[in-house]
This record gives sequence, structure tokens and C-alpha cells, in this order.
Amino acid sequence: MLPILRGTQRSFQVALLFLVLAVFLLVVFLHVDFRLLIPDKVQEPPVTNIMFLKTHKTASSTILNILYRFSESHNLSTALPEGSRVHLGYPWLFVTRYVEGLKQDSRLQHHFNIMCNHLRFNFPEVQKVMPSDTFYFSILRNPVFQLESSFIYYKDYAPAFQRAKSLDEFLADPWKYYNASVGLKNVYAKNNMWFDFGFDNNAPADMDYVRKCLAEVEQRFHLVLIADYFDESMVLLRRRLRWQLDDVVSFKLNMRSQSTVSHLTPKSQERVQHWSALDWRLYQHFNRTFWTQLHAELSPSQLTEELEQLRERQRELTTLCLQDPEPKNLTHIDDRNLRPYQSGKAKILGYNLRRGLDTITLHICQRMAMPELQHMAHMYSLQFPNKTPKDIPFMKK
Repeated sequence: MLPILRGTQRSFQVALLFLVLAVFLLVVFLHVDFRLLIPDKVQEPPVTNIMFLKTHKTASSTILNILYRFSESHNLSTALPEGSRVHLGYPWLFVTRYVEGLKQDSRLQHHFNIMCNHLRFNFPEVQKVMPSDTFYFSILRNPVFQLESSFIYYKDYAPAFQRAKSLDEFLADPWKYYNASVGLKNVYAKNNMWFDFGFDNNAPADMDYVRKCLAEVEQRFHLVLIADYFDESMVLLRRRLRWQLDDVVSFKLNMRSQSTVSHLTPKSQERVQHWSALDWRLYQHFNRTFWTQLHAELSPSQLTEELEQLRERQRELTTLCLQDPEPKNLTHIDDRNLRPYQSGKAKILGYNLRRGLDTITLHICQRMAMPELQHMAHMYSLQFPNKTPKDIPFMKK
């Protein structure tokens, strides 16, 4: 019997060796990603304690919509603006009294799952609102496009923009229009993203100062996304939060009509990098870290596959929900609740839903297409049914 057992053992070892060799050749010659051959780990529960620093003019309204929908569908609590406020104290540094439902005493409790409305980041105060295991993330955009969007959107609000006929004209001589001492209305005109992170937007771009601030952001935030690569950002965010695909599928919100988009001259684009040097350094740094993290998380084939899954699902929901995949001007939006707020010289677009949707589908589609202010008011009424509903003045017109 012993020789037979030994022979069987040798045969098994030979077969195993050939199997390993075959897998190796498959990986080498067919360029198969070896990680795809490894069974998935047991799915961990989704991350539900999340703080999103909502920066300005960076596709952050679309992410806000994603977070609101996730909060509602999972019955989570959201740190919403107190009383009649529509943001969490911006442009002043955030403090806890800007949040509805917090006791302003020593018994302050960490009882909110999601924080995502506009605020100027102030980590010690945010910590009082959010649990210790909170996932912190934010989003940045190329400062050239971010400033162009801000100029149009805040044209009538920021003193620095009011007298300039165009952003090209402003950038040719910004100190002719910009005055740092006139108050906080001008934060939209210079290093606005830097300001949102809680830093001084008028500080010199000194190397040591910039490094210190970048290190602080890296210490506080687990992930910084890039609006210029929004789909890739959603792929990485979904993996980090362990969410389902539908949790990160979205329609683009707060979009402008192309008729209000300016195309800066090459000289003006170069001037943005000098004028908003702090934003430029912030963006450059986290654009690099974003791609480093993305490539560490997914192989090229995995990224391609997950991007296509995301885009295909978005196409399916667009067909299911919308009369027309192209967003519409305000005057062509039938449902008042889906008409977006208009600001400055921007023409903000929105959507019409298909008629005849069943109740469940209508609920899903309405939430995906709902503009920011209406969505915030909706969440407030759900979470605080006994308080006076939010007043959205422009909806009465």
C-alpha cells in the first residue's frame, strides 16, 4: 500500500505544479490581472459616518445629492443648518451652534452620521458633531475652471467681480478690483478652495506655510477627490465607503448653460495660477495623491471595468427617469421643486422627469434630480418634522 500512496502523492504534486504553471502563463501571456483570480473578501458593512467638506464650484452639489440620498435611504441623521440657515455658517469658521438639534452645553453628543453642507472647515468644532470613526473627504477642481465658474456665479455678489466686465479683464489687473479688507464677500475671488479648508486665502504662497497646510489637510482627510475626473472619483469613493453602485450614480446638478461658460485666454489661465497660487498648490498636490491612491486601489483593467459599470448604470437611470437626457433652462422645467436656484450671470440648468412613473421609481428619480436647496429643505422636514420648514424664497416666484 505504501508505494501506491507515495505514487498518488507524487501524481498530485505534479498536477498541482502544472496547475500553478498554467495560471502563471495565463497571467504573463494574456495579461490577466492576478488580483481578479483571488476571491473577494467578505463584504464589510458600508461606511455611514461621513464628513464631506463641500468646496465651492467643484461639482460638490452633485456629491451633496449623493450623500443626502444615502442618508435618507439608510435612515441616517444629517447635520443640517440651524433654523432658517441654508449653510453651516459659511463664510465664518464653523462652530457647533450652526447645526440644528445640537445641545449647546457640556452634554454635546456625537449623534450625526453625515455632515455635508457648506462650511468653512474648523476641525475641533467638527469633531464635536461627528463620531470619532468618521470618514473625512472633500473635492477640488482645477483653479482655472473653478475661478471661471465663481466669476459667473458670484458676479453680482463678490465686490471684486462686480466692476470687471470679464474674468480676462479681472485677471489682467486683479488688484484694481480686489480688496482684501472689504469683508468676506471677496473670498470667492481668490484662493476660495484654500479658504474653504479653513486657511487664510490672502496669505503669501510661502513654501513652508504651504507645506504645513497641505500636511494638515492630509492628516485630517482620508480622501480628496478631483472634480475634473468625476467618474474616477466616484469609483474610488465607492470602494473606500464600501457602497453599492447605485449609491454613487448621479445626475449632474448645478450645471451652467454653455452660453454662460467663458473660455479664458492662455494668458489668463497662466495668470490664475499666480493669482490663486494657494489653490493651485492645493490642487496640484492632491491631484497627484488622488491618482496614486486610485492606481494603488485598482489595476487599469479594473478601473476600466468599473468606470463602464458606473456610466452604463447612469445611462439606464437617465433613460428611466428623464424626459430628455440634456438638462433644461429654468423656464423649461415643469416641476417647481426641480427648478434650481439662479445666481449671478449663470444660467443654472435642471431636469424634467418622465411622466407616468410608478411610485417607487418616481421617488428615486425625484431625489436624483432635486436641486440642492430643495433637497436640504426636504431632509430638514424629514429629520425635524416638528420644526418650522425651511423657507426657500425663490420657489415662491
